[in-house]
Amino acid sequence: MRRSVKLAAVVLSGSLGIASLAACGAKSTDNTTTSAGASGSSLKVGMAYDIGGRGDQSFNDSAARGLDKAKTSLGVQVNEAEAKQGESDADKEARLNSLVTAGFNPVIAVGFVYQSAVEKVAKANPNVKFAIIDSASDTQPSNVTSLTFSEQEGSFLAGVAAASKTKYKQVGFIGGVQTELIKKFEAGYRAGVQSVDPSIKVDVKYLTTPPDFTGFADPAKGKSAAQGMLDNKDDVIYTAAGSSGSGAIEAVATDTANKNAWAIGVDSDQASQPALSKYKDHILTSMVKNVDTAVYTFINSIKTGSPLTGVKNFDLKQGGVSLATTGGHIDDIKAKLDEATSKITSGATVVPTAPPAG
Repeated sequence: MRRSVKLAAVVLSGSLGIASLAACGAKSTDNTTTSAGASGSSLKVGMAYDIGGRGDQSFNDSAARGLDKAKTSLGVQVNEAEAKQGESDADKEARLNSLVTAGFNPVIAVGFVYQSAVEKVAKANPNVKFAIIDSASDTQPSNVTSLTFSEQEGSFLAGVAAASKTKYKQVGFIGGVQTELIKKFEAGYRAGVQSVDPSIKVDVKYLTTPPDFTGFADPAKGKSAAQGMLDNKDDVIYTAAGSSGSGAIEAVATDTANKNAWAIGVDSDQASQPALSKYKDHILTSMVKNVDTAVYTFINSIKTGSPLTGVKNFDLKQGGVSLATTGGHIDDIKAKLDEATSKITSGATVVPTAPPAG
C-alpha cells in the first residue's frame, strides 16, 4: 500500500525541502528557464521547484543536480520554474499546466506541497508523465510516480554522530515545519542519539506549523532557534528546515560562548556548498538526501522506455540517504557509524518514522 502524506485542508505554501528542505534564502519569482542538452534529445523535462528554488544549497539544489546530470548525460531539454512565497494550490497548478502546455513531458514537482496540484493536473493530462518528490497518495493517478526517501535512516546515523560528539550530553533538532515528513527526521535522529546513550537530552524546536510553511525559508528563524539551543548548552544541532537551516549553521559557527559546537546539515553536503563554505569547519556532517539520484533515475527511465511507476523509495541500503564525510570530522567514529549502518541495512535495526508521543 502506498504511503500517504496527509495534507490538511489548508492552503499550502512551501516545503522542505524538503521539505524540505533548502539552505540559503528563498527566491520570490515564478520565472522559467529553458535550456537544451548537448545531444539535442527530443525529451523535454519540466521541473517545478519548491520555495527557495535553484541555489538554495540544499533540497532544491539536490534536485537540480539530478536535472543537470540528465541534461549533460542524456541530452534532454529542460525547463525550470520556481515557486513564490505564500502561493496557493492554484498557483502550483498554473505552474504545472504551463510546463505541460509548453510540451514538457515528464514534469517533476519538487516537494510534498505539490501533491494536490500534481493529482489534479495529471488527471487532466493522462498522456503526460509526472513525478513528485517526498509524497505519495492512494488517490494519485497512474501517470504519477512518487520518489520518496527513508529520511529516518539517514537521520539515525546523524543522531549517532551527534551523541558521539556532544560534550554536554544535550543536542538539538530544529524542524522547519511540523509535518509528518519532518517528523521522520526527528524520529530517526532521536533514535540514533538514544542508541548511543539514552541519557542524552534531545531538545526539539519546530519553526512553524501548517498552514504556515515559512519555516522552510526563513534563515533568521533558524538562526534564532539555534541560538536559543546553544544558550541552553546544546552543542550539536541538526536542522531539517530548508533554507532556514543556513541560519542555524551560522548561529553555531559564530557562537562565541561555545566554539566547539557542531551543526549537522541536511539534504545536500552543506559543508561543500559555496555559500556555506565559511562555516564548513563547524559542520560536523550532513544527512544527505540524494534527490539528484532519484531525479536522474526517473528521467533515465523515461528516456530508456521503461518508466518508473508507483512509489519508488530510496533508502539507506540503496544509497538514497547517507552521511557526508567532508572535513573528516566523523572519521574517528567511522566504525560506530558503519556498525549502525550495517544493522539498519540488514534489518536488525528498524528505525521509527514518528517521534514518541508527548
